[in-house]
Amino acid sequence: MTRLSRRRAGVAGVAGALFAVLLGSAVPASAAPPGGAPGGGPTAGEGELLVIGHRGASGYRPEHTLAAYELAARMGADSIECDVVSTADGVPVCRHGNEIGGTTDVADHPEFADRRTTRTVDGVELTGWFTEDFTLEELRTLRAVERLPEVRGENTLHDGLYPVPTVEEFLDLRADLSRELGREIGVHVETKHPTYFDSIGLSLEEPLVAELRDAGLDSRHSPVFLQSFETANLRDLDALVEVPLVQLLSASGAPADLVAAGDPRTYADLSTVGGLAEIAAYADGVGPEKDQVIPRLADGSLGEPSSFVDDAHAAGLLVHPYTFRNENTFLPADLREGTDPAGHGRAVEEQLAFWATGIDGVFTDHPDAAVVSRELFTRGERAA
Repeated sequence: MTRLSRRRAGVAGVAGALFAVLLGSAVPASAAPPGGAPGGGPTAGEGELLVIGHRGASGYRPEHTLAAYELAARMGADSIECDVVSTADGVPVCRHGNEIGGTTDVADHPEFADRRTTRTVDGVELTGWFTEDFTLEELRTLRAVERLPEVRGENTLHDGLYPVPTVEEFLDLRADLSRELGREIGVHVETKHPTYFDSIGLSLEEPLVAELRDAGLDSRHSPVFLQSFETANLRDLDALVEVPLVQLLSASGAPADLVAAGDPRTYADLSTVGGLAEIAAYADGVGPEKDQVIPRLADGSLGEPSSFVDDAHAAGLLVHPYTFRNENTFLPADLREGTDPAGHGRAVEEQLAFWATGIDGVFTDHPDAAVVSRELFTRGERAA
């Protein structure tokens, strides 16, 4: 039985209407207009279209902090995203990468000055401080800082306030917020640099699966998506857990595990019709870079949709593109307002164009804007 057929077989027991619709619908969002789904299927609406808090509400709080995750849920996000790396003592923690010089105040700790070093991670040489050189106890003495202070100056008000959370704390917060808010908060959990961590004896998959099992989130009914930019560890996870898996993709480059193995395939190869069919053998969805869904023109403005969403849906895959942000510097040139790179442009208009392609969800740093765009879209609004 394929992952797709197993997923559809378990629809009736999925916890919460949101994930029951998402994981079981035989009708992709693109086929179900706001007025109702054809063939008597589930009515299209907010439950089908996921708003995913990218590293939490990282447009408003330093990313990968409990404060950012909580704010995302309170803003209406259906799911919150945690990127997983390991400490020296094998504890899975939430950071965008294992180099933490730009996301914590480690540089201000003289006791850790000698930990600064240079490593090659996924073929890229990095100099800084790395989570695998700190025990959890040591890491807990650090505090998070804003990663993009030049764009998100107001977020620096929160520098130094929040510790680095463990995956256990992240999952506990999810449960607490689900009870308080009266709705199931989902999680998207990404393993970061799994081939690299395997190479230094700190495998990410087994500790992560243990955390999910301890939290009762290891079945196909659980509101969980596990994701990775690599392929081999997703295949490993396919044998370990029943939760949905998402293959992350990029508009350039290649998965680090394929590069390490001498496999010439790139993300472009995986994004073809044949590549997507291969992904569907072990995963339930894909997370493309948003330019793969609607490319930008030479002048930086938003172009016309590609066939990516239709191709992925034809393979039975959900589509959750990344990353939607409000600031001008991240928006298409024709949707910017003013000349300040940090100023907010017409982000909702951009998202309306993407919802119209039939995507099943969005990764966003600003969940409140995505909730608005989704509501407008389900009411029949379209981009100008």
